Amino acid sequence: MTLDTTARQSLFTDARTANRFLPTPVAPHLLSELYDLMKWGPTSMNACPARLIFLTSPDARARLRPALFDGNVARARSAPVIAVIGHDLEFFDHLPRLFPVAPQNKQLFEDNETAAQITAFRNASMQGAYLIMAARAVGLNCGPMSGFDNAAVDQAFFAGTRIKSNFLCALGYADTSKEYPRADRFAFDEVCQVL
Repeated sequence: MTLDTTARQSLFTDARTANRFLPTPVAPHLLSELYDLMKWGPTSMNACPARLIFLTSPDARARLRPALFDGNVARARSAPVIAVIGHDLEFFDHLPRLFPVAPQNKQLFEDNETAAQITAFRNASMQGAYLIMAARAVGLNCGPMSGFDNAAVDQAFFAGTRIKSNFLCALGYADTSKEYPRADRFAFDEVCQVL
């Protein structure tokens, strides 16, 4: 199956990073639909380490504000939803369920904290990218953000858990009048090799 031009434009070539959002609320069912798409993206051993918190209420969003770097405050304030994408450092506890063909793989990570941290971070990062694609697929615009204090976000939303924050993603409907000009991208032969 190949996606048609319209789908490719919606997901990639015409999709833009949202800098500001319209005050239009995001229907709660769209967050469910978004997750039901993103969960199918591949991860190592089907580990699925990403954990999501969707901040929609004024109180939840106010808890995030002190952790944001100045450059992200206006974007976050304008977005109707902020997704906090985290990763579970003990994702391996779920491997017997999620990867039943090799339930013993849980032990690979129980005894190797470094491997567990790397695997959790890498795969949750991929799941965060799937979140962006899924959000675009359900008609939302995205403004991913890495400009924040991870320790402050962890304290505000993941205290007492084994989850650490990875990045944030503002979700909603873009105010296209606030878009930056389209930035350049590398050409294939600048960054790719075929060996």
